[in-house]
Amino acid sequence: MAITSANQLELLQTAEAVAREKMIDPGLVVEAMEESLARAAKSRYGAEMDIRVDINRKTGKATFTRVRTVVEDEDLENYQAEFTVDQAKQYMAEPKVGDTYVEEVPPVEMGRIAAQSAKQVILQKVREAERDRQFEEFKDRAGTIINGLVKREEYGNVIVDVGAGEAILRRNEKIGRESYRPNDRIRVYIKDVRREQRGPQIFLSRTAPEFMAELFKMEVPEIYDGIIEIKAVARDPGSRAKIAVISHDGSIDPVGACVGMRGSRVQAVVNELQGEKIDIIPWNEDQPTFLVNALQPAEVSKVVLDEEAGKIEVVVPEEQLSLAIGRRGQNVRLASQLTGLDIDIMTEEQESQRRQAEFELRTKLFMDNLDLDEFFAQLLVSEGFSNLEEVAYVEVDELLVIDGVDEDTAGELQARARDVLEAQNKAALDNARALGVEDSLVEFEGLTPQMLEALAKDDVKTLEDFATCADWELAGGWTTVNGERVKDDGALEPFEVSLEDAQAMIMTARVMLGWVDPTELEGGADEDDVETDGETAEEAEA
Repeated sequence: MAITSANQLELLQTAEAVAREKMIDPGLVVEAMEESLARAAKSRYGAEMDIRVDINRKTGKATFTRVRTVVEDEDLENYQAEFTVDQAKQYMAEPKVGDTYVEEVPPVEMGRIAAQSAKQVILQKVREAERDRQFEEFKDRAGTIINGLVKREEYGNVIVDVGAGEAILRRNEKIGRESYRPNDRIRVYIKDVRREQRGPQIFLSRTAPEFMAELFKMEVPEIYDGIIEIKAVARDPGSRAKIAVISHDGSIDPVGACVGMRGSRVQAVVNELQGEKIDIIPWNEDQPTFLVNALQPAEVSKVVLDEEAGKIEVVVPEEQLSLAIGRRGQNVRLASQLTGLDIDIMTEEQESQRRQAEFELRTKLFMDNLDLDEFFAQLLVSEGFSNLEEVAYVEVDELLVIDGVDEDTAGELQARARDVLEAQNKAALDNARALGVEDSLVEFEGLTPQMLEALAKDDVKTLEDFATCADWELAGGWTTVNGERVKDDGALEPFEVSLEDAQAMIMTARVMLGWVDPTELEGGADEDDVETDGETAEEAEA
């Protein structure tokens, strides 16, 4: 096509129409047209030339110009788009390096191939502008709920029309066996918005815990106003969920406000989530109290919290055990997610049996190693002594409180305990060396002979072997296999080495070997060694 006065105005009209249809700035379409016309002109005048096109935004007239830049003599490379100061003097009065000389050239006739190329450039620019607009519109809406229209289903994934573009609801983000037909209305949670090569990708979810939290925010004005706060949510999508709430106004009951009059508020959320049963639980700063609430409707007799290990033991009456665990462990699993603790549930009888077994085991330990009679060994256990280290290195005063123990007896007890420990340490160290443990590991601070023996049995025999371990390989952790949580035993787990301790020792070994710069440790632990909610790296990836 030729750029004539007859179709000059048509350029602007086309730009306006395309911009209106795609909801983008008309100026972007005009710029795309200028670029496509410049390409066509270069194919006519020569690709080396710097041809530029300017379309008047009012009249639509396209002006074609050739631009040449003044450069130093030694920098002259492109004779069509550059010239030296001397060459420029015949066109310009006082040329200086960096000046440009612009001259108008005749418009070009666009052949069929050039017109097709121009069309592609315009379409590409329009698509890019669409993507930018869509990303800008949705980037700040991640974490909110949106209503959309189902367009189609592809391999179980649902493509949703969200007004200004398409979003995807992946198969694993749908509740249960939900199925949708084209033009069905759907309410979804915007989980993530990412700018990718083929445009912004909007990922939706209906299984995310945040989706339930946002639904409650829509149904409960007190949550929206900040009077009631949602502290935690745990879901088994489509089946059951627990949500922990707290009120910042003493006169408002957080659970009652979320339930609503005759259950109207919670029922609206249940209906949206395909009948998912929801337990609304009052949140409490005291973890044992919060856990008792989280295990509702089961009644709890006693809670024993081990803060260092992040574990908690819950004792329930025999008749409450199945209720506390729930169908397929659902109740205790959701309570664990809600509180962030590993929960061990047992009956009162099981706890009594376990305590009796521990008492007998410790009694036998003292009888066998300290050459004590049963009665005296039981006295030690009753006073809270559980191992030889405590007897050997405790303050003498703590032994003197036991009936019948004077200073001589206490001294003899501690001497016997220390002798036994030294013999055990020597035997463990000899065994570790026999298994191939090298001096580099023996001399590493923080590892006892018993730990060295355990590491050797796990084929960790050098400082290099130790430095390549992951923290969960030493301290233990959990892995999810086929949806089930499976325990991974750590080599040093019997010695109550925590994940944090394991991370610190591994990083120290890496520094000693020169694998890690000590200054890098200020930023935190190595990414490979960081655990997520007590789970192993494999689970975090999955």
